[in-house]
Amino acid sequence: MKWIVTTADIRCDHDGKVANNPSQHWVEISGHPVLVDDDPQGRAIARCPNIGATMKPCVKTLRVAVGYSDWIRIDGHAIVLDTLDGLTDGTVPGTVHYRVRTPGQSFVEAES
Repeated sequence: MKWIVTTADIRCDHDGKVANNPSQHWVEISGHPVLVDDDPQGRAIARCPNIGATMKPCVKTLRVAVGYSDWIRIDGHAIVLDTLDGLTDGTVPGTVHYRVRTPGQSFVEAES
């Protein structure tokens, strides 16, 4: 599993793009900060096309369900891995996920 950095492409199931905002800047891969617990939570989602009379587009990520390392930590926070999966606030509630399309780097890997 690859470590996730700020250049990662994380998207909702409808293809909206999640904004990456790192909380740490100590550890970088190729000049890009590594994301840690709970960087993927509460992030804005741009351009979700799930729009309609009874449809709410994804605008924010919710709690991470899986995707944190059990072993590797930076300043006490688990690193984010490319197995990242969580829900968004879009409709239908509780069914729309956000996931990693590309991790933003292809060098550093770890086991969960």
